[in-house]
Amino acid sequence: MTDRRSWLAEEFEVERPHLRAIAYRMLGSLAEADDAVQEAWVRLDRKDPGGEELRGWLTVVVGRICLDLLRTRRARRVNYQGSWLPEPIVSLAVDENPEADAVLADSVGLALLVVLDTLTPAERLSFVLHDVFGIPFEEVAAVVGRSSAASRQLASRARRRVRKGSPEPDANLAVQRKVVDAFLVAARSGDLGALLKILDPSVVFRSDGGGTGPLARPTVTGAPAVARQAQIFGVRFAEFAQPAIVNGSPGAIVRVPGQPLIVAGFTVARGLIAAIDLIADPAKLAGLGELSDLGGSDRASRLAR
Repeated sequence: MTDRRSWLAEEFEVERPHLRAIAYRMLGSLAEADDAVQEAWVRLDRKDPGGEELRGWLTVVVGRICLDLLRTRRARRVNYQGSWLPEPIVSLAVDENPEADAVLADSVGLALLVVLDTLTPAERLSFVLHDVFGIPFEEVAAVVGRSSAASRQLASRARRRVRKGSPEPDANLAVQRKVVDAFLVAARSGDLGALLKILDPSVVFRSDGGGTGPLARPTVTGAPAVARQAQIFGVRFAEFAQPAIVNGSPGAIVRVPGQPLIVAGFTVARGLIAAIDLIADPAKLAGLGELSDLGGSDRASRLAR
């Protein structure tokens, strides 16, 4: 029994990155993802799956835990002020691994996670498990508690909404960085004309202050309105912006003396900024104090597929 338990513990650690990657894409929170994975270990320790394939068994368990968490969260966020944005994955190593960053942006970009958050929990789980991780619908059905055909329909509905609501970021990160840098320069100078040239006509500006504070504001859409917001941002924050990689895409960390930390994420599509996301919720940025100019976070690599 001791040998069996030790083997399960070792195999669980092998599967932990896979489980954590699923949980983050489901929940948009590293802290909640870690909690979900830890709960999966508790259940494994309590009930040996016997002859079942361990990765599949754990995927089902983590998926169901995430479903429960999402349902609870939806009820809790009814009166949330401003946009609810995911907990960002941030690195200051802006030129370290552009290929890995591009892969990360494709699967956990901020704009994508925002759209995923509009799906029903069952749609989100079906899409994440099948479209992101390639899990067959027969296995997805066991997690969602639906038939294979119903799980396929859930993923199809989710896929349509993702394609419609999430602009596909440009693949070249160097080009994206130039666009973001141009935005910051224009914002610092308050140059409205320059801002309008680099904003997509349908650009979206979202901000998350944790449900309170000056960033707890409704979503702003359209280049003219977002440009005016960018002017305000530039006067107050842009000069303190430090380049960073945010969920695989060029972004910035803003450290204003005496003010809460802000993470700015940008989605660049077709050479224009299609979305700007400002995250200032202290609970979502609690793990960023350790970042320094000499390095970044290894959390992105631990969320790889």
